[in-house]
Amino acid sequence: MIGYLKGKVLYSDAGTVLLENNGVGYELLCSGALFAKLVNDKQGEAYTYLQVREDGLSLYGFVSPDEKNMFLKLVSVSGVGPKMGIAVLSAMNINDIAVAIATSDVKMLTAVKGLGKKTAERIVLELREKVSASELTPVQGGKQAAPAEKLSDKEEDAVVGLMSLGYTRAESTKAVRGALEKGAQSLEEVIMTALKSM
Repeated sequence: MIGYLKGKVLYSDAGTVLLENNGVGYELLCSGALFAKLVNDKQGEAYTYLQVREDGLSLYGFVSPDEKNMFLKLVSVSGVGPKMGIAVLSAMNINDIAVAIATSDVKMLTAVKGLGKKTAERIVLELREKVSASELTPVQGGKQAAPAEKLSDKEEDAVVGLMSLGYTRAESTKAVRGALEKGAQSLEEVIMTALKSM
């Protein structure tokens, strides 16, 4: 079982990285955070999960053990495959996922491209007992990082709209806040102003 890799990036394309380690190139399907880090640094480490199927092997890469654990919890839900697990982790950070599950926020989860309402409800139902938002809040400099801020309904609708266009939750939230600061009022104005800043 390959659980960890460290090496240099030989090639990257659309969420996939070829990582060279001791003369062997490993093709990794990466979470958004890992893909950005590896492409930016041209080298690095990855915590991995090897999926073995009849038609071949697939290697999935994560930026931290916590991210890998969240992926394993997501794919334990019936109807959530590894590609959907990676899509969720690429659209949201693990703290936001934990908060969405702990607060039964199906709307936040369905903002992930390809994740339907029924599957989102199943994720909440099956993982509510297994995921604690406080336990997954990453520690920064010895202090607990602040949990995700609660958005107003209008902010949340705008963020969901931007996420459906392929932006991450963090990018969308930042752009929506910026649009509101510039004086955007209606939902359409907020989304249009946010898009101009992205």
